[in-house]
Amino acid sequence: MKPSDNHPQQKFTRDLQYYKFCAYGFLKNLRFYEPFLMLFFLEKGLSYAQIGTLYAAREIMINLAEIPSGVLADTLGRRLTMAISFVAYILAFVTFFLSTQYWTLVVAMVAYAFGDAFRTGTHKAMIFDYLTSRNWQHLKAHYYGHTRSWSQRGAALSALIAAALVFRHGSYAPVFLFTIIPYTLDLILIMSYPKNLDGPRHSSTRTIRDEFAHVIASFRKSMTNPGTLRAVASQALYSGYYKACKDYLQPLLRSLALGLPLFLALAGEERTALITGVVYSGLYLITSMASRRAGALGDRFGNDLARPLNAMLLGGVGFGVLSGLAQVASLPAIAVVLYIGIYATENLRKPLGISYVTERMDKDSLASALSLESQAETVVSAGVAILLGLLATFFGPGGGLMITSALCGLAGILLRLPPERTEFTERESRPL
Repeated sequence: MKPSDNHPQQKFTRDLQYYKFCAYGFLKNLRFYEPFLMLFFLEKGLSYAQIGTLYAAREIMINLAEIPSGVLADTLGRRLTMAISFVAYILAFVTFFLSTQYWTLVVAMVAYAFGDAFRTGTHKAMIFDYLTSRNWQHLKAHYYGHTRSWSQRGAALSALIAAALVFRHGSYAPVFLFTIIPYTLDLILIMSYPKNLDGPRHSSTRTIRDEFAHVIASFRKSMTNPGTLRAVASQALYSGYYKACKDYLQPLLRSLALGLPLFLALAGEERTALITGVVYSGLYLITSMASRRAGALGDRFGNDLARPLNAMLLGGVGFGVLSGLAQVASLPAIAVVLYIGIYATENLRKPLGISYVTERMDKDSLASALSLESQAETVVSAGVAILLGLLATFFGPGGGLMITSALCGLAGILLRLPPERTEFTERESRPL
């Protein structure tokens, strides 16, 4: 039952669609390859610079497809767009498994990029439209944090299963094939979503051509607001930094595994699989708790989410600087602990940031606008990935992380979000 507009609920109901949203995130994060993706590339003989170009190629292709995918979702329907996403993912996993050369890995990354571009902003828009239909829009950070926490639980389980797969097969490649199973289930789940989550197209009487024009006009209206652009830039900076840096934890864990006096009877790859699986599983349990508590943290600051968002951005890149310093000082255990701070910050900050951004967007082009936010992340991530890859090649992973994190911290200071004040909001709300 939809609550009264005069007396909005302070808690959301965990109905069937809530569990579908949670199941989607859980299955989506059963990415058995994720804890070993960089190690997979290193196993193929790639340098850090080449790996950086692979990540950049993925992010550039996401960037090119992100806005069209959002417009397509708002125009033709979000469930169909999500189905296209999962088909692209599955094609990417098959290509990764079969790849033997650098260029085939580029093809796999491009297919993966299309999957990401057609998924990210689209599913968030479905969640926020659902909240609006139930008059729960004031609970965005709480609801999104809960569903995101299930994504992190899926990642925690995924890390343990992935470790067992690598241990059993003695190779990183098979994990891509096993990832096809949960992604096929997620494709089926998405198609079971109710039609009213398809977005504006579901209830619109316009032709597809007119719907497209309406979405573009709504999108332009959102993007001519300076406050919206600044919010998107701040959110994209840290999430893009996180996406570019997160996999550099893997070679660090390999160094830690080979240096510990544990499991000495096992081969180096098997020891790496065990240590990586355990650490990643614990890490994702921590990030799950962080996402789940994001809403409560936001409540402590009321309407002024700018304060925690600014602080967490600088704190997250600060963890990166210190972790890089620990790596340079040959303290891998301390570096790993500090690296976990980068992950935890992203999962605490993301629900608050998305809530902050969506409050400044036009509802009729929500998928398109959220796709712009994801696109901005890919621009940052591509640039950081290339920079970090080059710096890691010349100064080692620790030195590269330390310098890159410091530069992102400086950018964070420049993009600092203003406090929530009436006079500022009125000034910023005027279109350019």
